[in-house]
This record gives sequence, structure tokens and C-alpha cells, in this order.
Amino acid sequence: MEEINIVKIGGKVIDDENARNEFLARLAKIKKNIVLVHGGGKVANQVLTSMGIEPKMVNGRRITDADTLRVVTMVYTGLINKTITAKLNSLNRCSVGISGVDGVLLDAVKRPVKDIDYGFAGDITPEGVNAQLLIDLVSNGYTPVIATIAADKNAQLLNINADTVASTLAAGLAQKVKTNLFFCFEKKGVLMDANDDNSVIPLLNSENYPKLSAQGIFSDGMIPKLENAFNTINKGVNKVIIGNSNDVEGFFEAEHKGTMICK
Repeated sequence: MEEINIVKIGGKVIDDENARNEFLARLAKIKKNIVLVHGGGKVANQVLTSMGIEPKMVNGRRITDADTLRVVTMVYTGLINKTITAKLNSLNRCSVGISGVDGVLLDAVKRPVKDIDYGFAGDITPEGVNAQLLIDLVSNGYTPVIATIAADKNAQLLNINADTVASTLAAGLAQKVKTNLFFCFEKKGVLMDANDDNSVIPLLNSENYPKLSAQGIFSDGMIPKLENAFNTINKGVNKVIIGNSNDVEGFFEAEHKGTMICK
């Protein structure tokens, strides 16, 4: 196997059925080894609100109490995961929907309480990626579709940030095979001005990122995505691109759109 490509999809592309189906139609045609990681926070928020549970976020990360955990588990591993998997299969891209729990794909621990108690939110352990499971699935012609619920060694379910899952899987796979990581959402890339869709920052590295971050350029939701992107580059991932889902085919080419993350 020459390489594996982790594609993480989230934001409005997940929420809007037409946008989601258009993205999946594009993805299904790409003749590359792909692992798809999906979010679904806004759908989960809608279900939580309909049940009288107030969604709570801090710095782009969800506070997951017991009631919230039950709902996000149902939404992520059930509704969203199976909807995406079924659509890919209908497009003749043989796919299998799993979560971090299945095959112990991800080994996690409950996030320790420091300044903020995130509840049943989890962090993946240093050796917590079963990369061989994904390699085996991809080698046998499957596209794994991964929901971001994991468990600890006591079978406690934990909610894991989707960007963290994508980044950690990429870092784990990079120890065995050349791995690329693509974050797809509704924007054209990381923006200098959130109100200007054309203000894409083409390159972020260890030199300009801290300076821009100090200026408050990045939104709360973008911060964990960027932190995870830099973390994976430092752990051997070949390439990280953040960009629009409509450009997903181009991420696999030398001349790409979006924002490239480099050391």
C-alpha cells in the first residue's frame, strides 16, 4: 500500500443533505485509499435542543454530561454514520461504518479536570490507535467511515473531538504508511477575515501561525483543528490541507486549493 488519505468532513456540509450528498458523490469517484472521519456537532445540537438539553461548548469543544453523551452517541454512531455509509455504498464505493469503539480502533481516557470539566469527553492515549485495523479494511477494498465515539478500558463511552480523531488516526497510520490528512468543510480554507471567503491563508507554518493566533485571527472552532494539524505534521504525516469540500478532488493533486499546513 503506497498511502492512505484521512478525510475529515464537518460543518455545514454534514448538516445540509444536498451539500453532503454532493461531497460524497465527489469522494466516491476518487481512486485513492480513503478513510473518512465525520463530525456532526450541529445535528447533535439540534437533537439535544429538541430534547430540552442545552448544548454547551468551550473553545470549540463540547461539554459532554451524561445526557449529552447518550444523545451524541446515538447521533454520531447511528444517524450520521449510517446515513453516510449507506450513501457511499449506493455510489458503489464499498464502505463500512465504525466508531472508535469497534475493534478497539481508539483507546481513550476521560479528559482530566483542570480549569474546565468537559464531562465524558475523552483523549486518545499515546498508543491508542489501532492503525492495522484501518490498513486491513482499506487493503480489502473498504472505505472506513468513522464516528468519533471511543471507550476507555472500563467500557466507559467517551466523546472525542472529530478533528482530534482525524489527526490522531493520521499520526498513527503515518508510522506504518505514507499518510495525508485533509480537513473538508464549507469554507475555502483558513481565512484571514472570517467575513471574506476569499481571504484564504495559503500556507501556515510554525513561524506565521503564532503571530496570527496572537492577533485573534482564528475562531474558537478553528483553533483545535489547527492545533491538531500542526501536531500531526510533527508526528510524520506527509501533508495536511484545510479547504472546501467542493475541492476535495484537488487535494490529491500537486496544485491544491485551501490552506497547507507545514512545519
